[in-house]
Amino acid sequence: MKTWRPLLIVAALIALALLPWYGSDTLIQFGISTLLLAVLAQGWNIIGGYTGYPSFGNSVFYGLGAYGVGIAMVQWQLPFAVGMAFGVALAVVFALLLGIPVLRLKGHYFAIATLALAQIMAAIVSNVPLAGQNIGLVLPPLNDDRLFYELSLILLVAATLTVWWLTRSRFGFGLIAIRENEEGAVVMGVDTTRYKVLAFALAGVFSALAGGIQAYWITFLDPGSAFDITLNVKMIIMAVFGGPGTILGPIVGSFILSAISELLSSEVTSIAGLFFGIVIVVAVVLMPRGLADVVRRFHRLGWRYFIDNIRTNRI
Repeated sequence: MKTWRPLLIVAALIALALLPWYGSDTLIQFGISTLLLAVLAQGWNIIGGYTGYPSFGNSVFYGLGAYGVGIAMVQWQLPFAVGMAFGVALAVVFALLLGIPVLRLKGHYFAIATLALAQIMAAIVSNVPLAGQNIGLVLPPLNDDRLFYELSLILLVAATLTVWWLTRSRFGFGLIAIRENEEGAVVMGVDTTRYKVLAFALAGVFSALAGGIQAYWITFLDPGSAFDITLNVKMIIMAVFGGPGTILGPIVGSFILSAISELLSSEVTSIAGLFFGIVIVVAVVLMPRGLADVVRRFHRLGWRYFIDNIRTNRI
């Protein structure tokens, strides 16, 4: 299996890259949304999966990236690439300024603190004339779904390669040490504050780039959609479902859940809204370490794998 795994990954990547040339317009649009969600899940994986800090603030990075593109293109008539760079700069500055105080919190305290960040940022942007206030911004249209699809795929590959690098770098080992035992990491000489802030900023870079692509693709931007907390919930669920702290888990989770959610939305609209709630319960109770852990351990433990998880969670 290890011999065939690289070949399967390459084959899947080629199939995804060629999809705009053999897929329908609807499939391409679905592909763009799914790829961007996978990027967001992979970005959250850096701070949540590898560092162990369950951030609900990644939607702020997404919104800053989107507004970076919107302001640059609409208000300053600058190219899309400049807007992307501006959005990333906003996200990195935000991560560096707020990361130090917020990352001193742990567990549910950290989660609650980051949960408030998106609402605060939406309120601030709603009162900034440069950002269009509550009305929002309308970006110049570019009817080229193939371009947006390929940009989204390239961004996902870059995010995944970054996560792969984390699993083999001193920086990544430091993040894992923080996740497993932060006090022990400090004793071992890891500068935990610097590592956590850098991880927060790195997650922000990919979230901001995804937000910038999304903004230019849909050509409309407002505070409610840019800083939508439900988007953050989706990226967490997809990462946890696929396997947090793994390289491909968030991607697999994003692809599977996006496909099922799309099917339910079109076929059984009445229960589509309950889907992600059910996924949360199943993921936390039956497979808290995601599909990646199920694949790795189920052949050895069988159905006892799920029973052990239920006992562990005292359900």
